[in-house]
Amino acid sequence: MAKVFAKNLSSKQVMTTDGTELGTLYNITMDLDTSELVDLMVRPDMNIDTSDFQKDDQYILLPFESVRAIKDYIVVDKKIIKSLQQGE
Repeated sequence: MAKVFAKNLSSKQVMTTDGTELGTLYNITMDLDTSELVDLMVRPDMNIDTSDFQKDDQYILLPFESVRAIKDYIVVDKKIIKSLQQGE
């Protein structure tokens, strides 16, 4: 994936590969030991059922591994999200 500056990600919309809009990026978590990006913290849209997602307070957590593209939207793969969250 090409380099993207964090300031360009602020408040970017997040959607799945099937076109479902999940919400707005709030923050990104990072593992300080490995410097790897871990999760996207997304403020979910009001009409999204969040029961299938891992949560942290009012945000849903999406594994960074699920990111497929970053352009006008951050596109995540819902199948990867489900498989990674079921493995926990």
